[in-house]
Amino acid sequence: MSQQQLGRGPSGSGAAGPVPPAGVGSPARFVGWLGGLGCAAAGYGVFQALFGVLPDSLGGEPAKWLVAGVSGVGTAVAAWLAAALLRVRAAGAGRPAAVSARTAAGTSGPLPGVLAAAYETLVGEVTVVDDPVRGRLTGWSHSLGEGDAAPPTALSTAYGLHMMLDLGVPDGRLSTGDLVETLWRLRLPDGGWSARTQGSEARPEITALVLGALARAGSSGDRVAAEVTGCTTRFTRALDPAGRDSTHVVTTVLRGLLRAAPRSPHLPELCEALVDGALDDERREHLRCWAYRLCPPYGSPSALHTAQAVVALDRAARVLGESAGARAARQDGVRWLLACPDPRHDVCPDVTNLREEVRRPRTDDPARHEVLNVRHFTASWLVRALTTPGAREVALADGLQARWRERLDGAFAAVWAGHTDGIWSWDRGDGTELRRPMWMTYQGLSAMRAHAVWMYQPDG
Repeated sequence: MSQQQLGRGPSGSGAAGPVPPAGVGSPARFVGWLGGLGCAAAGYGVFQALFGVLPDSLGGEPAKWLVAGVSGVGTAVAAWLAAALLRVRAAGAGRPAAVSARTAAGTSGPLPGVLAAAYETLVGEVTVVDDPVRGRLTGWSHSLGEGDAAPPTALSTAYGLHMMLDLGVPDGRLSTGDLVETLWRLRLPDGGWSARTQGSEARPEITALVLGALARAGSSGDRVAAEVTGCTTRFTRALDPAGRDSTHVVTTVLRGLLRAAPRSPHLPELCEALVDGALDDERREHLRCWAYRLCPPYGSPSALHTAQAVVALDRAARVLGESAGARAARQDGVRWLLACPDPRHDVCPDVTNLREEVRRPRTDDPARHEVLNVRHFTASWLVRALTTPGAREVALADGLQARWRERLDGAFAAVWAGHTDGIWSWDRGDGTELRRPMWMTYQGLSAMRAHAVWMYQPDG
């Protein structure tokens, strides 16, 4: 698969910096020195110089007085005006916050336009289907542009609901209540939810993600709690060893349940499994990080999975508190992300998009496997990990603010480069048309919002 085309976006301000001080020997420095003598002194100096050098043949003593006097007065006036101009410019340079505030009030950056364009596309691409069994379904299929032939899926509709809540639903063209009701109608007969390619058996990562969206939208607590019980009951090492060994699956379940059931007794166990699954990387100062598996064979250290683990553990720390071991592992993960050795962080291997498979034996035929192909928008995960409160705390404590900003700017540039009007596309690498999966746009918008919040400075 070819790597997504990346480039540096407008992550920094485009405003011109302050004017540097005038150098030695420059005209501005000379005029300032001349004005500093006093206007009258400057004029008198010019008068004396001219009076001494003008020839007597110019027209006698009166003519010399006239020419020298006019020149002196003119010089005095010019010096006064130049000095006044320099004082005004210096005063303006001393008030950058006021100028910046006026500029911000009169214009806006690109982010509002991107968010508005994303909202318009999402509203325009929503699908409404009258299902004979489930009733009316309002949501999105796996990718934007699939049309009415592809009915809404639970995964994409959950991501769409998250995006609508993030964007604020500025008008009534789309009802979050319809999306919530659709997710409940897409619930499997035995409880829970699955991806379109996973068949009729509920899977914990999809169930937890849907429950997180439903809880965030204010769905019935009792109804959500019942589904949480079913999800955690099925997500054990005995019943789902492949899921419990997967960093992606464990972090997805952990993030979803932190929203849907923050007091669940299963959350500390998942945190402990995630911490125990960290591995030592001798190539980056023996810092702990994560690979795609939480047990041997782990696979290679992965910026993607390390970022996913950092995000999940940081959120868990805010909700559950944090043990010393969990804190040390999470902070090592942040330091590992900051230790990328490449000179450019918008095109380095740490931001390369990845694919992985989650293979599970089918319960109806254990000899065959259910395969879930998972694609990862890696740069968006790095932005989200580096903008966690815990990551900023590590950077400040270790004196790594400049490195933190450099890594964050590079990851954000990679995220920014991948969108068109707020919608992200996945390059399938086979020369066919790009697909626009809902999950990718959700992750891209989430990264942009997180970056905007962290980079906002009220004083400009």
